Amino acid sequence: MGFVKSLEAIVARSGETADFYDAEMLVVFWETKPDIVRRLLPAPLKPAAQPLVTAFVANYPRTNFDVTYQESALFLRAEYEGEEGSYCLAMPVTNDIAMAGGREIFGFPKKIADVQLNRKGDTLEGWTERRGIRFMEIRAKMTGKFNAEDAAGMLMNTSMNEDGSTDGVSYNFKHFPAPEGMGFDYNPRLVKQVTTMRPKEFQIGEAEVLLHRSDYDPWAEVEIVRILGAVYTVGDNSMKSGAVVAEVDPIEFAPHAFLKWDMK
Repeated sequence: MGFVKSLEAIVARSGETADFYDAEMLVVFWETKPDIVRRLLPAPLKPAAQPLVTAFVANYPRTNFDVTYQESALFLRAEYEGEEGSYCLAMPVTNDIAMAGGREIFGFPKKIADVQLNRKGDTLEGWTERRGIRFMEIRAKMTGKFNAEDAAGMLMNTSMNEDGSTDGVSYNFKHFPAPEGMGFDYNPRLVKQVTTMRPKEFQIGEAEVLLHRSDYDPWAEVEIVRILGAVYTVGDNSMKSGAVVAEVDPIEFAPHAFLKWDMK
């Protein structure tokens, strides 16, 4: 312990995954408008075949990095060099270390917020609130079917590993503003990061999603055209190390550089 760590301690922790035990997640899916996806995706990411949006609310009761917290997130389906993944628009959390780790290592656009997920039987409710505005609410009932009849074919195409786990690809842009007050410290970097999920409990259901206007958390900008359904899981997740897969032009990226800041 202490302000200065030994090289031995640093090396011992290198390459470790961030592990979440008995992670409880309520995930909802909807379709938005293709032009919204095109406007919000920074190059070199491209829209996926379908304008799919994923949002979740999660409880993390135990981790291997000594932090327990709640989290929510908003993703657009995207692809890079032919590989589909999820571009993160927002990821509110309830813990400062969870915020710092995700932002500084992988580039996840995290902010501190109030996040709740509650379950009563087959009914679940979740919400996220910042600056006095509850800008996202989810209600779901695990009925064994989705809202949309074609949702299973659209959502259940994730490849499964031999052990029954699944891998989710996230795309984020890692960047820091220059201390001079203009531009970036370095050219923004596109980071690919994979999380392996090993569910112990898996249910599907019908969802209702409410997005309320907020100047600082504009989730309502990702318009809901059609709700597809909800998935509820409890399981163990492992965040693997990421990799920088591209550098982007700072001028071209600049309009997308404020996901981590409260700017009107």
